[in-house]
Amino acid sequence: MSAKKVYISRIIVPDAIEKLRQNFEIEVWEDPAPAPKEVIMEKVREFDGMMIESNDLMDAEVFANADRLQVVGTRAIGVDNIDVIAATENGVAVGNTPGILHESCADFTFGLMLSLARQVTRSNRKVIAGDWKIFDQTPYLGLDVYGKTLGLIGLGLIGTAVAKRASGFDMDILYYSRNRKPEEEAKYGLQWTPRLNDLLSTSDYVSVHVPLGPETQNLIGAEELSLMKKEAYLINTSRGGTVDSDALRTALINGDIAGAALDVTAPEPIDSKDPLVHMENVLITPHIASASAATLRRMGLMAADNIIAHLNGKPMSACLNPEVLK
Repeated sequence: MSAKKVYISRIIVPDAIEKLRQNFEIEVWEDPAPAPKEVIMEKVREFDGMMIESNDLMDAEVFANADRLQVVGTRAIGVDNIDVIAATENGVAVGNTPGILHESCADFTFGLMLSLARQVTRSNRKVIAGDWKIFDQTPYLGLDVYGKTLGLIGLGLIGTAVAKRASGFDMDILYYSRNRKPEEEAKYGLQWTPRLNDLLSTSDYVSVHVPLGPETQNLIGAEELSLMKKEAYLINTSRGGTVDSDALRTALINGDIAGAALDVTAPEPIDSKDPLVHMENVLITPHIASASAATLRRMGLMAADNIIAHLNGKPMSACLNPEVLK
């Protein structure tokens, strides 16, 4: 066994932990909540590799103290919790797990859309509360999904997988993306909208699929929400920070849009007293779009493989800052 040491920030993927254990000395943070920053600051001085989750903060201060750390493997695609520039400056390779979760996230996105539009979870809560006294459908009349217009903000792997599903519902599918994608347009009948405003004003469902960064922070704010149809729904399975929570709350209170489904919030977890939590036309789930058993395991194993490869001097499957490998 190598003398190198790997710190694992959560006991989530046992197979990945065991794989790392077979190669290195390991230590596992067993609390389901993230370790405090002071603990992370200590571990980056003691360990050669770290396997982390998307809510473990790895900022410039952490990397400045990373005297021993060589590689970080995150069980995620998004890296808004990682200062990749600081990692690079300090010679730390950062690996993520692309190409795995898009189908699971697309399934979940469509599930949110259907549940929101057809009032599945709201009506279920009424049954649980004992409010189903007579056969009366009128309190639960929803909006059809079939044949409606879907607006996708972002057309990466997840957005494309959602489009594939939407085509089966005979939806008119618009997309807003920095780059036009003719191949996907032809395959799924998509229409590129170079102006976000046009997509927002014509879609019955708007689904956000962009990474969080300076350009996408609060991408959907008060102005954007005001452009949406009053009968339209917003779905966000990307990152909470892409939608301005205050603006969304106001838009829903004022009836500017019909409702929202959020798998991500800002902050996470959302305060249980936040009015969004208690609105009947809002559906919030705890950041679980990618959380099928198979996908979670595959992401964990890929994160582990990235760490194993780098510490053994081999190419990583996915490295966000390959310049540190030179």
